[in-house]
Amino acid sequence: MNQKLRAAQMNHVDMGKLRVETTSVVGNVPVENARITISYTADPESPMEELRTNANGQTEEISVAAPPLEYSMEPDQPQPYSEYTVHVEAEGYRPVNVDGTDVFSGQTALQGVRMEPIEVSEEDLKNIVIPAHTLFGDYPPKIAEDEIKPVDESGEIVLSRVVIPEYVIVHDGTPGDSTASDYYVRYRDYIKNVASSEIYATWPESTITANILAIMSFTLNRVYTEWYRNKGYDFTITSSTAYDHKWMYGRNYFESISRVVDEIFANYLSRPNVKQPILTQYCDGQRVTCPNWLSQWGSKYLGDQNYSPVEIIRYYYGNDMYINEAEEISGVPASWPGSDLTIGSTGSKVRQMQEQLNRIAQVYTSIPRIATDGIYGSATAEAVRQFQSIFGLPATGVVDYPTWYKISEVYVGVTRIAELY
Repeated sequence: MNQKLRAAQMNHVDMGKLRVETTSVVGNVPVENARITISYTADPESPMEELRTNANGQTEEISVAAPPLEYSMEPDQPQPYSEYTVHVEAEGYRPVNVDGTDVFSGQTALQGVRMEPIEVSEEDLKNIVIPAHTLFGDYPPKIAEDEIKPVDESGEIVLSRVVIPEYVIVHDGTPGDSTASDYYVRYRDYIKNVASSEIYATWPESTITANILAIMSFTLNRVYTEWYRNKGYDFTITSSTAYDHKWMYGRNYFESISRVVDEIFANYLSRPNVKQPILTQYCDGQRVTCPNWLSQWGSKYLGDQNYSPVEIIRYYYGNDMYINEAEEISGVPASWPGSDLTIGSTGSKVRQMQEQLNRIAQVYTSIPRIATDGIYGSATAEAVRQFQSIFGLPATGVVDYPTWYKISEVYVGVTRIAELY
């Protein structure tokens, strides 16, 4: 361990973990043997760690210094996360520099880096700067809106049912800022990014779940009502906290948040006799107060008192709010079979999953190839375990709900000729 890292540990007291994952914007394939340099954002010229990505485009998980855990447990504390600079170079790709990767005490930060082949982009270094977390930085408060939108006016475009989109188009600015860029972002990645920007990954799981439900329901209301397209815009949602949520281009997210999103991504919040997802607004509850909206800090304290996610939701939005599930998930080749697939399972759903895993294994070569016989044996379980370990899921060897849809997501990504970016 070098002297700089040791001094940082003494200053910060606690430790977190960091893993970097590199993929190409073309084909969504992992970038192997990329050279990763980690440094403090405040001192980018003094590298602390130098790493290489494996065949799956991932570095090993390293321990890095972080501020004390208690900084993220109360408002008005010093900055509760440390910031690192991640510099990535790989042969044939444009180098990328990410400033401000957040690391919290006891949490695993996942920094994804999308790399552009030189033939796609001949520009020099791509520099990404992650801004301050919304609970620590200074951002405009949400402009209040009605939680249920009128959808019966003539000429409005409204979906006929609630659909989980494969992508959302994020306008990285206020709605009227014509200079802001638009980004195609996978829905689940968008929710993970927003949750990692809006709440602290160190909070109780029930608090994280309640906040993610509010974020997803708000987002799906924008999708369902085609809110911005009906105003003449060509995007789904903005990154402005005054209008929507804070989404940060290129930011890292956290394993604790990612796991919850993968488990509940098809959910949203409903009221009786209202078809559309509810536009569940929220605020931090400290610098900004918002009666009848979810308070982020308040939800943290309720989680400390062992409130369940739905109890937290109802505490703020009322007892007639309930958790619903979307009727359709876009961009998946086959829907969830309804129960876990495990050793002894047989049938067409097993065969579909085996076929998808084998196609994924052409790109993620540490996944062993398996027979596509529709029989879930020990070899299939081992391939599933390897897939789960690569993509941050519990390595059980059982295809549960999150694993099924993660296999579908990765399969769709690697079978396309080029990925939107």
